[in-house]
Amino acid sequence: MNDRAAATLEHASLKPAEWWRGGVIYQIYPRSFLDSNADGTGDLAGITSKLEYVASLGVDAVWLSPFFRSPMKDFGYDVSDYRDVDPIFGTLADFDDLVSRAHELGLKVLIDKVLSHTSDEHPWFRASRADRDNAKAHWYVWADAKADGSPPNNWLSIFGGSAWQWDSRRRQYYLHNFLRSQPDLNFHNPDVRRQILEEVQFWLDRGVDGLRLDTVNFYFHDLLLRDNPPKPIQKQGLDAVPLSNPYAFQQHIHDKSQPENIAFLNELRKLLDRYPATTTVGEIADDDPFGTMAEYTQGTDRLHKAYTFSLLSNDFSAAYIREIVEALEARIGGGWPCWSIGNHDVTRVMTRWGGTDSPAALAKVLMALLLSLRGSVCIYQGEELALTEADIPFELLQDPYGINFWPELKGRDGCRTPMPWKARAEHAGFSSVRPWLPIPAEHLPNAVDVQDADPGSVLNAYRKFLAWRREHRALSKGTIRFIDAPEHSLAFIREHEQQRLLCVFNLASQALSIPLDEPFELEPLKGHGFTSERRPGRIDLPAYGAFFARVLANRESVG
Repeated sequence: MNDRAAATLEHASLKPAEWWRGGVIYQIYPRSFLDSNADGTGDLAGITSKLEYVASLGVDAVWLSPFFRSPMKDFGYDVSDYRDVDPIFGTLADFDDLVSRAHELGLKVLIDKVLSHTSDEHPWFRASRADRDNAKAHWYVWADAKADGSPPNNWLSIFGGSAWQWDSRRRQYYLHNFLRSQPDLNFHNPDVRRQILEEVQFWLDRGVDGLRLDTVNFYFHDLLLRDNPPKPIQKQGLDAVPLSNPYAFQQHIHDKSQPENIAFLNELRKLLDRYPATTTVGEIADDDPFGTMAEYTQGTDRLHKAYTFSLLSNDFSAAYIREIVEALEARIGGGWPCWSIGNHDVTRVMTRWGGTDSPAALAKVLMALLLSLRGSVCIYQGEELALTEADIPFELLQDPYGINFWPELKGRDGCRTPMPWKARAEHAGFSSVRPWLPIPAEHLPNAVDVQDADPGSVLNAYRKFLAWRREHRALSKGTIRFIDAPEHSLAFIREHEQQRLLCVFNLASQALSIPLDEPFELEPLKGHGFTSERRPGRIDLPAYGAFFARVLANRESVG
């Protein structure tokens, strides 16, 4: 065992093996966190310098979006070397320093593994496309053209158009579910599966505590290359893909979520189990997300947890949130969810759910609601500052998705702008030079230094609530059961062992009085940062308010 593996085992012993069950993970988008070397792009050394800030939030782990060597056509999700750090982010030594510092602060480190595809500049693909007979000829998904020269089937790329790209050297098409510069690996090939597991082990040996698995249900494809059927019109556009993208018009039953994926997840879990207290969280985009989440997280030989896009939608109603959570609970069985209301791919939640003038109180109640659901939680950088979506002009766009679908979709740049650290510093303290994306002026009043000094800020609300949550295991480990509540409000019971908590949330912009049938014996809890008034027969909540109480009686009924 090398020194790094020994350090991993030592760090693992500091927390329970299932720290991830109910754990809170802070997502860092490296190029937008902090620039330490004055090139306008965030880097690993910049992240390391701010880990004390992350630890001060009270989270359990950080998730690092891709920092591997890449031509950056999709900002790191097109990997050209799985075992090296891209020079814009630093070096392997910088990564080792980051892991070491995180562990000193009690933080776990998860890395974003993009295993379904590589960059077309990866040496594996360069070899594969050379001819049909070399050792890596079948490492990617190749197929002959139809008799008329058209692609093998009707599969579509998420980035628009056919998922097949003609290659003149092999005189075949190759599959790319994303950009044409992101060819899909052929997981039906056992050599590919073995190699991918070796790539994962490389990072486990360096001390990482887990993996966020990008597009985890895309690994295998239908070997018969059957066409996808059309999606019923009434179901089009209900998932994360809008109708402006033709990808929404198909039922994706042959190009992803294939049954062979389970066997590979078994092998991946066996590898993780050799490294105590490590974990996986899979990103699942599927026509039946809850069914796939349940399938992928059952038992102890698949993923530890998975998350879907269901709360990354535009619907903010209490009824919708309850419907989603209850639908997942009905399907997931012994599996474990991971909830998120924002990430690097969707409009920031304060704009998506709050509009152009989102009050700070909205950010606080969304935080409390998210952290009170059954499951683990991912918090995207800047959510703790209540950042809104930035409006990036077309000429400054970097995201190929936005460039392709402009103006109906502006892409993902608006949620990827750099962190504002200091309101009055040049470039908000992110960099001493012009950043890779502009920092909007409206983010400056929300900068870390401003909120740090304000006891009532959203940032300090996160710190207070996360510290309070740790004292109530029902919120991180317990079951969840909803109670009927008036429109615009949510109420549920979280229960673990002998602890039963009532959680009530007002998602409306007006005060709300929630009737409570008697007898309903409660002991209101304090220390979470929310104020409300408990009166005989009702709870009075301010706009965007929350109420927490210990349940002392068996009857649960909210009017």
